[in-house]
Amino acid sequence: MFIEQSVSAYCTSSRSLQQHLFFLLHNRCKTIRQLSQIHAHIITNGFAEKSFILVKLLSLYTAFNNFPRAHQVFDQVPYPSAALWNQIIRGWSIGGNPCNSVELFNSMCRSLVLPDGHTYTFVINGCAKGGLLGEGEQVHGKVLKSGFRSNVYVGTSLIDFYVKSGGDDGVGKAKRVFDEMGERNVVTWNSLLLGCFQCGDVDGARRVFEEIPGRNVVSWTTMIAGCAQNGRCKEALALFSEMQLENMEFDQVTLVAVLSACAELGDLNLGTWIHSYVVESFTYRKQPLLISLKNALIHMYASCGEIDAAFGIFKGMDQRTTVSWTSMITGFAKHGYGDEALSVFQWMESIEDNNVRPDEITFLGVLCACSHSGYVNEGRHYFRSMIETWGIEPRIEHFGCMVDLLSRAGLLDEAHDLVKSMPMKPNDAVWGAILGGCRIYKSVKLASDVADWLTEELDPHRTAGYFVLLSNVYAAAKKWQDVVAIRQKMLDIKARKPPGRSWIQIEGNIFEFLAGDRSHESVSLIYNVLDEITREARFQGYNAYSADAFTYVED
Repeated sequence: MFIEQSVSAYCTSSRSLQQHLFFLLHNRCKTIRQLSQIHAHIITNGFAEKSFILVKLLSLYTAFNNFPRAHQVFDQVPYPSAALWNQIIRGWSIGGNPCNSVELFNSMCRSLVLPDGHTYTFVINGCAKGGLLGEGEQVHGKVLKSGFRSNVYVGTSLIDFYVKSGGDDGVGKAKRVFDEMGERNVVTWNSLLLGCFQCGDVDGARRVFEEIPGRNVVSWTTMIAGCAQNGRCKEALALFSEMQLENMEFDQVTLVAVLSACAELGDLNLGTWIHSYVVESFTYRKQPLLISLKNALIHMYASCGEIDAAFGIFKGMDQRTTVSWTSMITGFAKHGYGDEALSVFQWMESIEDNNVRPDEITFLGVLCACSHSGYVNEGRHYFRSMIETWGIEPRIEHFGCMVDLLSRAGLLDEAHDLVKSMPMKPNDAVWGAILGGCRIYKSVKLASDVADWLTEELDPHRTAGYFVLLSNVYAAAKKWQDVVAIRQKMLDIKARKPPGRSWIQIEGNIFEFLAGDRSHESVSLIYNVLDEITREARFQGYNAYSADAFTYVED
């Protein structure tokens, strides 16, 4: 009714009506029903051949994902302009089937209308979205022939396409396109920066980052997130500090990346500061928070041991994704709250939302909770329900959790049978879980069988920790000759146990420790305090497994 009344008020002239219909399309059209009404007035008033109106009409039909109507409009134009071709190609590349955008592009090339820079940008973006490597390379060839290689938007789209095609080869092609471009903008640089991270070249990404002129928030966020995802979390936090010093405004996506690094390093101080900043800068102003930011806060608090704070954020969420539930379940599980983890999972199962379903990572958290709490029957039930209820094929990590659960409970034969039934080859973590059970329950025979597999199958540099476990089994059974034999085997194959590593935060500074490392300036004080803690623990009833201390000494 509103559309009808609005159109009636502008019937003073054809030109004013035409302008008003365009205004309605541009500013007032919010539903497909309103769009259909405006479209009807366009036809009845003879404006169906006005290109600028048809372009907007097409863009709205594709935005509402109504491609049949969009094609009706397009197909009724005898000689579509480049703008109309571009709009229908763009629609398919963004919201529909990218293959159709390529087919339309080929049809356009066969017509009398020449593609322009917008055309190439849209179709290349469609190829990137759809993973259409061969088609994208063919479009690249046409770009070179048509002289658009110097167009900054076309070049940037090509870089993004090759980066998303994956692998070192894709990034190599992206770099070649980048080098051939005469003009670049910050989006071009950011695409190449992302490509370096996707092929694991962190140092190369850093070099690109340093060269970017006029770095924007996306540049900084990409750099911080890339470092955090590649294990260089200290560097990620240093970049965030540098970003603040340069008065560069950061957004919620930036904070998600920083919180990921905080979680990895256990930097509770910075994580808490970010939480306060979020409350003051976003929540107080009633600016909606990204669910990913809330998830990152849950993960950060849980990783830093503040499980109550994590659960407080979780309970306060109006909307939760699978990641939200999984983060909370995993957080409870890691800190030994098995009952709470399973309660949250049962809560998740009761939610009637097709978009919230447990995935592989969720079940890792559930099985981890069962393992740490000794819930064997529950573990068996949830392991079966992965396939029977949720249709999720267990990965080797799920088998590892079950083997660990059964081994900790002393069900070594069942654990061994499960390993033998695995559809994939067991890895060192699976056998390591059995060895852990063998050590606890002094099962020398099974441990010896596992040792034979470790010796034959695994890289010596990855087996040292398991040989240590094996020697502990022998030591517990007082088989000292076997302990010596394992020690000699380690020396023969040059297997070395990687040192344990930990972090601690004191007054805002993060200190890293390696087992056996005495390079710290306060090493004497540290070991004195450690001895005092050990004495107090023994006084409180702690009984160390003395055999473990015998078996391994660093060379």
